[in-house]
Amino acid sequence: MGKIIEYTLVSADGVFAETDLSAFMAFRDDAYLRDGLGLLLACHAMLIGRRSYESLAGMWPGRAHPWAERLNAMPKYVFSSTLETAEWNNSTIVSGDVGAEASKLKDEIEGNLLIWGHTLLAQTLLDRRLIDVLDLSIHPLIVGHGKLLHQQGQSANLKLVATKAFANIVKLTYEPQY
Repeated sequence: MGKIIEYTLVSADGVFAETDLSAFMAFRDDAYLRDGLGLLLACHAMLIGRRSYESLAGMWPGRAHPWAERLNAMPKYVFSSTLETAEWNNSTIVSGDVGAEASKLKDEIEGNLLIWGHTLLAQTLLDRRLIDVLDLSIHPLIVGHGKLLHQQGQSANLKLVATKAFANIVKLTYEPQY
């Protein structure tokens, strides 16, 4: 049985979405990109919600880049109750109860499952106690607006298991303590 790993980019003030995230890209160095590729290669498949799928499927196919090669080749499980087709290589639509289906994939698939971003899917899996590892890449930005990683009424106890420092980014790896 593998682990479900959430990999999320976040600003120093906790913003991860609903803002211009292109500013985050300026802080990536070669070591950080190699680390991200290493995580992609270490995971067997991705778990993706519909909106993330639509965005990523429009961005990665046809690109010549090591990340693109891995993303295009790896199995992708798209959680959606509305998506009818998934044309991106190796994509399978998963409908039904999110927690039950993710738990089933976790049990059936040998290897780790990756979620990019603190999406609705990731939050649902965290609430259902299915996220095993939370990788937070803290970027040196104070954005001041956007969707925050922590929402009122949501809580989780985390155990710090690793830290990595890059030229401008710090990656904190936590295990939720359920």
